[in-house]
Amino acid sequence: MSSKRPTEKEILNTVLKPLLEDFQYWFDRSRSLLESERMPFFSTDEQAEFLARIKQAQLEISTAQMLFEATDREVGIESKILVPWHKLVAECWDVARRWRGMKNMSYPSSDM
Repeated sequence: MSSKRPTEKEILNTVLKPLLEDFQYWFDRSRSLLESERMPFFSTDEQAEFLARIKQAQLEISTAQMLFEATDREVGIESKILVPWHKLVAECWDVARRWRGMKNMSYPSSDM
């Protein structure tokens, strides 16, 4: 039984392309939230700084996506570049969780 091993290009296309798309998705969602809502658990400056970090990450990811496509999907990204994006996504999830928690407390269910 012969099992064909995927090429590096196939692995990059299977893993990196969707990963970059996921980063963009979560950063887009967080950016929309931060641009449309005031987060009471952030100071105005903290919220602006967090939003600026998201915008910067989006630019970096867009650049990585363009390079990935320009090299016919044959160039990867070092993990030291990906780690800060992963951490920022985790921060975005935490902010969304905190925001949902606050919204749920503001509008309690009337199911009693």
